[in-house]
Amino acid sequence: MRRRSAPAAWTALAAAGALLLAGCGGGGAGKSDPPGGPSAAPRVQLPRLDGEKLEVSAVWTGPEQANFTKVLEEFEKRTGASVAFVPAQDPIVTFLGTKIAGGQPPDVALLPQVGALTAAVQNKWVQPVGPEAKAQLDKNYSQGWKELGAVGGTQYGVYYKAANKSLVWYNAKAFEAAGVQPPKTWKELIAAADTLSASGTPAVSVAGADGWTLTDWFENVYLSQAGPEKYDKLAKHEIKWTDDSVRQALTTLAELFGRKDFLAGGPSGALATEFPKSVTQTFTGGDRPAAAMVFEGDFVAVNIAQTEAKIGEDALVFPFPAVGAKAPVVSGGDVAVALKPSKGAQALLTFLASPDAAEIQARQGGFVSPNKAVDPAAYPNAIQRRIAEALIAAGDDFRFDMSDQAPAAFGGTPGAGEWKALQDFLANPSDVAGTQARLEADAAKAYGN
Repeated sequence: MRRRSAPAAWTALAAAGALLLAGCGGGGAGKSDPPGGPSAAPRVQLPRLDGEKLEVSAVWTGPEQANFTKVLEEFEKRTGASVAFVPAQDPIVTFLGTKIAGGQPPDVALLPQVGALTAAVQNKWVQPVGPEAKAQLDKNYSQGWKELGAVGGTQYGVYYKAANKSLVWYNAKAFEAAGVQPPKTWKELIAAADTLSASGTPAVSVAGADGWTLTDWFENVYLSQAGPEKYDKLAKHEIKWTDDSVRQALTTLAELFGRKDFLAGGPSGALATEFPKSVTQTFTGGDRPAAAMVFEGDFVAVNIAQTEAKIGEDALVFPFPAVGAKAPVVSGGDVAVALKPSKGAQALLTFLASPDAAEIQARQGGFVSPNKAVDPAAYPNAIQRRIAEALIAAGDDFRFDMSDQAPAAFGGTPGAGEWKALQDFLANPSDVAGTQARLEADAAKAYGN
């Protein structure tokens, strides 16, 4: 299953986002609370794997990779196995295909797209989840997250990491200096951007060098403006990218992207900015940073931690503004799969499906788990705790990242498909019709219709 349809959960998550704004939007609210300590005893039993060597691959680097390594170290401690992290490149399907063709696949991989999971199953690369991991899934996960890790009714994956990709993080000092309040609507966002830029601080840091961030911009605007039903249809390519709803969304996005003074470094600077820098440059420089705000998911916290800014004080967050009647909430995530029929691979899936593993990474920040057994106290501050609680409150139903549902050739490949078309759009936001035509041509080819 490639998505879940959920107006009720959409509303619940949006309401929780409003709580984020109310509880963590200014003043002393949202300051860090003492992080939860480790559990008194392991809640999942793992086999001894003394002498066994495992490899794990994911498209993670920097702090994210370092934080996940702490999880692997605990697995080593409990089992006696030796685990090596092997960084993967996008698209991960191509990376894994090369490894498999060479007879050296990793034991476990974390796939960042639903489309990548489907492709891996179709290529017969992955093993079904074993009974121990399945028991953890049944105990700790909602039906919706289990179904996202299944293909054709068979459970193949464990959604270890989730994301709320409808958040805007902002520099509190820059907002205060400009006299700007967090906007609740798109119209208010554009007005705030105008005020910020006039004050001498560009409004937004856009990671245009990483095309996936641009797909997230589009998806949030489209979901709020066109609504959930059209979002689902476009995700399945049941309507074309030349549809008028896509034109409207691109035209709206151009209100922001089309103002050079709104973007840190202008369009050319944005296109040269990778995601980590888009965050760090927003939270350095006191009240005169390179930009006043940066859009992306809860994982932004990992990169904020590389600066001197404190989440809840210097770095605050508000929900992505409503373009239509409701504010959007887009979710994403990484699914762990076993590529070898080994005892060690299944044991690692079991561990990743347990709250024990998720709580280790939760304490590091910039991580949200869909595992409902995770202790909320494991999250290091009130902002991240509320984000996690909102995700769990959504239950079985939610809207999943559209590009992650698409075939990787369209929605998950650097320099191609949707990523490239939206980078070209960032360079020339006036070319709405041309962007639609390129998107539709690439989508038709990738979907085969």
